[in-house]
Parts: sequence; C-alpha cells; structure tokens
Amino acid sequence: QVQLVESGGGLVQAGGSLRLTCAASGRTFSSYAMGWFRQAPGKNREFVAAISHNGGSTAYADSVKGRFTISRDNAKNTVYLQMNSLKPEDTAVYYCAGGRYSYRTYYTSDYGYWGQGTQVTVSS
Repeated sequence: QVQLVESGGGLVQAGGSLRLTCAASGRTFSSYAMGWFRQAPGKNREFVAAISHNGGSTAYADSVKGRFTISRDNAKNTVYLQMNSLKPEDTAVYYCAGGRYSYRTYYTSDYGYWGQGTQVTVSS
C-alpha cells in the first residue's frame, strides 16, 4: 500500500521560507515521478511543481517559478519542496502526489497517490 506523508507546513510571514517534506513508502520510489499540488479555500487543486523519477527534470507553475524548488532523495524515499519569498497568495493546503509514470507531468490525473496535505499559511 502506497503511503505519502507530508510535513513542514506552518505559519510564516510574507517573504519567509518553509521546506515541505514528503516521505513515501509502499512502492519503488525511484521509478516514479513526484509532484506537489495545492488547494486554497474555494479554489480547485492546482499544480505547483513536479520532478521526474531520477530528478533529472523538473517543472513549476509560473506563479512559483524562481521561488520554489522541488528535489528528491531516492535513497531516503523523500521529496522536498523548498519555498522561498513566500506570499500571502501561497496560502493553501499543499499535497504531495505520487506519479503513475516516470516522467514529470502537470496533470492531477497522472498522479495516482496523494498525501493527506499540510497547511501553509503566509501572513501579510
């Protein structure tokens, strides 16, 4: 059974930083892409960042490009999201997602496994 457990969310002032961590278990972690998505109140879940199975390829939403960095450690079955220069509009529940394929994609339908989410709140 695949499990994804996020941690690292919290309350931070605008301009601050947080690092989210997602620990995975239950399948061969290094064979699959991983992603981060977020959902703000009253809005649809949206793509934030994704990384290919070996970390060689990454992708970001335009709204976070240059501020967020996704990375993974396949030896530790863990994916990270480093978030810098946070803005109030980054406030959302952030979800780790396990891909169905080795390559990174933007689409929620390409991710078959989801964590429980971690709240990130950025105050102005």
